[in-house]
Amino acid sequence: MIDSYAFGKIVVNGRTYTSDIIIFSNRIKGNWWRREGHRLHLEDIEEVVNEKPEVIIVGRGYSGLMEIPRETADHLKAKGIELIAENTGKATELYNKLSKSRKVVAALHLTC
Repeated sequence: MIDSYAFGKIVVNGRTYTSDIIIFSNRIKGNWWRREGHRLHLEDIEEVVNEKPEVIIVGRGYSGLMEIPRETADHLKAKGIELIAENTGKATELYNKLSKSRKVVAALHLTC
């Protein structure tokens, strides 16, 4: 469960993170790094795709600056994974709601 989010800081299950993260159902990957900081490529979420979630929620940053190329979105759709991309504040709210009833992974950019 995500306890709180503010620019550059997120608290998940009582633990504070200050770098981008991926929240899986059974673990958290801290210090999530992408090939390009503000573009989400398939290689950036390969581990997520391998988990076969029903939904991937992408937090595009505080102001929503991270872009998701068409090929990334199309690949997820072809795999049967629903993509929800929102500003990170909204993404955290959706994660808390949807993770109660669905297999969800959240990939969250904490700044920008």
